[in-house]
Amino acid sequence: MTKIGVIVFPGSNCDRDTLHAIDLAGAEPVELWHEQADLEGVSGVILPGGFAYGDYVRAGVIARFSPVMRSVAAFAADGGLVLGICNGFQVLAEAGLVPGALLRNRGLRFLGRDVHVAVEHPDTPFTNLAGPRRPLRLPIAHGEGCYFADTATLDELEDNGQVLFRYVRANGAVAGETDDPANPNGSLRAIAGVRNAAGNVAGLMPHPERASESLLGSDDGFGIVRSFVESAAASVASSRRPEVLVG
Repeated sequence: MTKIGVIVFPGSNCDRDTLHAIDLAGAEPVELWHEQADLEGVSGVILPGGFAYGDYVRAGVIARFSPVMRSVAAFAADGGLVLGICNGFQVLAEAGLVPGALLRNRGLRFLGRDVHVAVEHPDTPFTNLAGPRRPLRLPIAHGEGCYFADTATLDELEDNGQVLFRYVRANGAVAGETDDPANPNGSLRAIAGVRNAAGNVAGLMPHPERASESLLGSDDGFGIVRSFVESAAASVASSRRPEVLVG
């Protein structure tokens, strides 16, 4: 059975939701404590939401120095699939594993509600089972979710197909950058999620694991979880690469 690791930092609070969603997707979820270097032979790694280290200084900046992150970086450099959700996205950005930065929401308030996002590229390891192209209803829960990068970087992301998710209105129209409730945090170009240039590391602010079954009010996120799980399994099956351990 495919093993998917979930990094647990002090302050993580979505790790249980993520472990459950992985189990629903047919993989074996594996908890990976932030102080360990051994990734235990997992086929993919997810950094879940929460408040790693209490978000002291700024979200993700302390967690990126955890021992496990050296192994995550090595795993990603070897082509392994890595996904950061909400706080996990912030950690990946602070670690330089995905481009850009997550700033405080434009309204300077923590937001917890459902939003709509569109899949920009349905042919990636993170989106290939997300279903027909339509707005996905997913919950957000963050205070620092405003995606920011300089204009040159934003243009490069667009040109290279690195923008994975974008905030949209319920009818699918792309949200504006300011004063638009459909873009809850004021992210530039309404960006809700991106991937690295190699295409194997991605982050998004909305929570697909919290929308992984209908009893939660929406199962629109389950296709994202399934995409990750099945792509990780296929990647390992095709490459049979050796496990990378960093001491």
